[in-house]
Amino acid sequence: MKKTLTLLLALLCSAALFAGGAQEGVPQAGSGYKDTITVGQGADVTSFDPHIGKETPAVAVTNHIFDTLVDTDPVTGEVVPQIAEKWEVLSPVSYRFHIRKGLKFHNGEDLTADDVKFSLDRAIASASVSYIVDFIKEVKIEDDYTVLVTTKAPYGPTLRNLAVPFAAIVPKDYVTANPDALKTKPVGSGPYKFVSWAQNDSVQLEAYDDYYAGAPETKKLVFKVIPEASQRTIALETGELDIAYDILVSDLKRVKENKNLSLFEAPSLTCFYISFNMRKAPFDNQKVRQAINMAIDRQLLVDTVNSGTGAPADEIIAPAVFGYYSTGVWEYNPQKAKALLAEAGYPNGFECSLWVNNNQSRVEMCQAIQEMLREIGIKVKVEVMEFGTFISRSTAGEHDMGYFGWVTSTKDADYTYYSLEHSSQQGAPGNRSFIADAEVDRLVELGRTSADTAVRLDAYKNLALRLKELANNAPIIYTAITAGANKKVEGFVLDPIGYHRLETVKVSK
Repeated sequence: MKKTLTLLLALLCSAALFAGGAQEGVPQAGSGYKDTITVGQGADVTSFDPHIGKETPAVAVTNHIFDTLVDTDPVTGEVVPQIAEKWEVLSPVSYRFHIRKGLKFHNGEDLTADDVKFSLDRAIASASVSYIVDFIKEVKIEDDYTVLVTTKAPYGPTLRNLAVPFAAIVPKDYVTANPDALKTKPVGSGPYKFVSWAQNDSVQLEAYDDYYAGAPETKKLVFKVIPEASQRTIALETGELDIAYDILVSDLKRVKENKNLSLFEAPSLTCFYISFNMRKAPFDNQKVRQAINMAIDRQLLVDTVNSGTGAPADEIIAPAVFGYYSTGVWEYNPQKAKALLAEAGYPNGFECSLWVNNNQSRVEMCQAIQEMLREIGIKVKVEVMEFGTFISRSTAGEHDMGYFGWVTSTKDADYTYYSLEHSSQQGAPGNRSFIADAEVDRLVELGRTSADTAVRLDAYKNLALRLKELANNAPIIYTAITAGANKKVEGFVLDPIGYHRLETVKVSK
C-alpha cells in the first residue's frame, strides 16, 4: 500500500509539471531556460560593502545583493517601495517609513527598524558615500517596523537619495560582529546571495528564493571582468557572455548587424572629465587649467575616438539632470591656450601625467587628449592602472590629472555638485580636484538646502558660471550607455545610470 501511494504521488507531481505546475518565476530543469546568466563588465568590484564600493562596476553587482528603503523604476524613474512598503511626508523635514514585515537577510536575520537606523547612520559616517545621506539630521526608531527620518533642512531629493544603492540597508548584527565583513563577504536582503569572488576575474551570485518580490527568474549570476571592450564583444559573439556592458563605440555597428545579438543604447547621465589636482603645481594656477580646457577639441574627440556617439560636455552634469545650466562648451583655441600658459609662467609648457583606469575606451580618449596638449607644449604621460588602484591613489591625491566618469544617479544636480565641488568632500567622496572655494561652497549649500525650485535653479546657474571660471575640472564628453546581449536574452532593461538589474532576466537555451 505504501509503495502504491508513493508511485501515485510521483505520477501526480509529474502531471503537475507537464500542466505548467512548476513554481512560477523560477526556471526548472528542462524548462527551456539556462540556470546561469553570464555578464561581462570592464572592471572589478572595488568593495562589496555598499557604503564603500560606490563605483558603477561595484554597484552593478551589489545592487543585486542589497536593497534600499525605496527604489526608482528603471523605466519611469519614479520612486517606488522596496524595504519600506509605504511612507508619509509629515513635513518638509520629516518622513515616516513603514518597513515590510517578514523580511530577512540572507543569513536568516530579521530585517527591522534597528537595521535601517544602523545602516543610514553608518552611511552618514562613511567617508566614501556620506554625501548621499548627510542631509539627514536623525533617524529615530518608532517601533520594530517604523522609522522617522528628520532632515537638517528641507531637501528636495530626499526620497531619490534614499533610493541610491549607497544607502543600502545592511544587517546590524553581522556588521557589528565584524565591521569589515561586507567588503569581501556581503550579506544583504536583495534578490541574489553572494557565493564567491575571484579577484580581477569573476563574481558569482545565487538566487535568494525567499526574496519578498519573488525568486529571481534565473538561478545564478556570473559577472566576469573583461577590461578590454573589444574582448567583451568577442566573448558576446562566441557565446561566452550572455550580456556585455559598455560596448566599444567602434563595435556598436558590429553588434547591431549581428543577427544573433541585440544592441541596447540610450543617452546616459554620465559625464567624463579630467580633474586637475589643485594641490599640485602647475595645476594650482587657474590660467594653466583654463589653457588645458582650451587646448581640447571636444567635438573632434566625439567624432573620432567616440565614433560620433555622445556629445561634447560643457558641465560635469548632463543636460537631463535637474539644475543643469549650459555655460557653453569650451572654445577650442590652441593659440589662446599657449598665450595663457605664457601668462602663467610656462611659455614652453611643462611635463605631467594623466591617470586613467585600464578601460580601452578611456585610454584611447586620454591618448587623443595627450596629442592635443602636445600641440601647446604640454608633454603628458598617460599612466594606465587597475581600477581599484586608480581610485585609491587618486583619492589620496597622488595624481596630476585624472580621467574620471561620473553619473548623476539621482538626476539632481546636488548629487554631483556636492560630491565633486564642495570643500568638505575632498578625496573619497569625489572631490579629486581638491577645490576649496568659499563661493562654490555657498552656492552648493544653497542649492542643496532650499525647498524653492527657482532658488535652486538660480544657485546652480551661478555655480556653473563660477566653476567655468575656476576650471578645476575639464568636462570632456557626455556618453551614451550601451549593452549588447544574445538574442536569447529576455527581459533585460537598460538602466540610464548603469545599475542594470537582472532579477527579471532569463536566457533561453
